[in-house]
Amino acid sequence: MPHATINGARLWYDDQGQGEPILLHHGYTASRANWMPVAERLGAKPQRYRVILMECRGAGESEHTAGGYTLEQYAADVIGLLDHLGIDRVTFAGHSMGGGVGYLLALDHAQRLERLVLMAPIPSGGIGTIDPELRAARIDERRRRDRASIYARYQAMRFREDVETDAWFAFRADEILSVSDGHFESGAEAMQALNVSERLSSLHTPTLMISGAVDSLLTANLEDFLRLPNATLEVLSRAGHEVAVHEPARVTEAIENFITHGVVTAATLQARLAG
Repeated sequence: MPHATINGARLWYDDQGQGEPILLHHGYTASRANWMPVAERLGAKPQRYRVILMECRGAGESEHTAGGYTLEQYAADVIGLLDHLGIDRVTFAGHSMGGGVGYLLALDHAQRLERLVLMAPIPSGGIGTIDPELRAARIDERRRRDRASIYARYQAMRFREDVETDAWFAFRADEILSVSDGHFESGAEAMQALNVSERLSSLHTPTLMISGAVDSLLTANLEDFLRLPNATLEVLSRAGHEVAVHEPARVTEAIENFITHGVVTAATLQARLAG
């Protein structure tokens, strides 16, 4: 798979298809794998979609840089990759932390986005204060390479045994252990520091919010959806935070419908009738 040096970091990416470009960005402590069930479905239509996957600095197969672990830098790296690929405008889809990146892209680089897809995004006002003792314990757990504890914690949240296999949780534990210390520690601080709630009323890029009904972020997602002036909503009843893993077919369908039909709400339908 190719790499490109973007803003001083050697970043992994994949670029397949000849159709409309859509870039999929993963969440905190994750990688391309968390989008793959959807990427494969979209990629099965190469004449319709150009599917771009990327892994941010400090994660997956991208370089573990000395610094740059902020949402602003992650957003700048997205722009840098688009420039590298010669893409002027793209549909950006961000999961979790990637959704925070999406907010910044739409607010600060709106001219580069055709559409925005937010899948279980972190709250626009940040993730809140992390208990210092809990944070220290998580950092220590990683430094001790305590794979068993990470595996057990994630497995305890399983509710979809059809897709959340033991192998999946083992992989997630390995993902968490594989990210750089800078990404793990500073990335968490960056998600706490995000504070764009008051700016969402000016975010006019067509937006699709996809949320899991079993995700603890659902309430925050709904509150942010109501702040967005040009957005539509999809809530999946059998999905938690790993929405693309739990419901890949329905996520793919939602994205395809959004690309085809745009924002569809009661207000847009009323406007159509009035026209």
